[in-house]
Amino acid sequence: MSFLIGREMTGGYGAADILHACTIGVERGEIAVIVGPNGAGKSTAMKAVFGMLPLRQGEVVFDGEVITHLKPEERVRKGMGFVPQTHNVFTSMTVEENLEMGGFIRTDAIQDSIAQVYDLFPILKEKRKQPAGQLSGGQRQQVAVGRALMTQPKVLMLDEPTAGVSPIVMDELFDRIIEIARLGVAILMVEQNAKQALQIADKGYVLVQGRNRFTETGEALLANPDVRRAFLGG
Repeated sequence: MSFLIGREMTGGYGAADILHACTIGVERGEIAVIVGPNGAGKSTAMKAVFGMLPLRQGEVVFDGEVITHLKPEERVRKGMGFVPQTHNVFTSMTVEENLEMGGFIRTDAIQDSIAQVYDLFPILKEKRKQPAGQLSGGQRQQVAVGRALMTQPKVLMLDEPTAGVSPIVMDELFDRIIEIARLGVAILMVEQNAKQALQIADKGYVLVQGRNRFTETGEALLANPDVRRAFLGG
């Protein structure tokens, strides 16, 4: 059984189902990437695992415990971190204040964790007194990821972390994601840059219309001619 798994998930918004018996999961220290065409249900699947979407069928199991009934904030306390694609920083607060907000559930000292975030993202230390709203798109993403890490998550869920950033910044973010996974954190990520994301993925899920089309290692999906032709541009 996976460390985190949304199994046979069916659900949507209102009466319409977007997910149809969809299964996604990730192990400790592993990077799992969800890819597929626009409207495939990728972000919806992520939100369902995090508890932002009620399921009509299926279940979510985290570290051996069924958490299908838990609210998102309760899942955070269990050890799940989630970084949405947009509106993921407090723009009027400084970088450091954003990180401090990330430690809201902690009862211990958070300064060591802030220092770890600065080690991971050195530019944030340099800009720690600047309002997050003045940063570039890539730097804001670093703040959002850093704030999520402040909760000391066992699993980090990222919804389109490289959306709107340059290829160089994308490569840097992916390098940092690899570093986070090496610390034993499970990474579950929705990504529009499918080819690049699968290159760092231990496991990949290709969704089409809310259903699993392919599930394999990232390497195997990159080598699959059907996947390459249909989803990776040949």
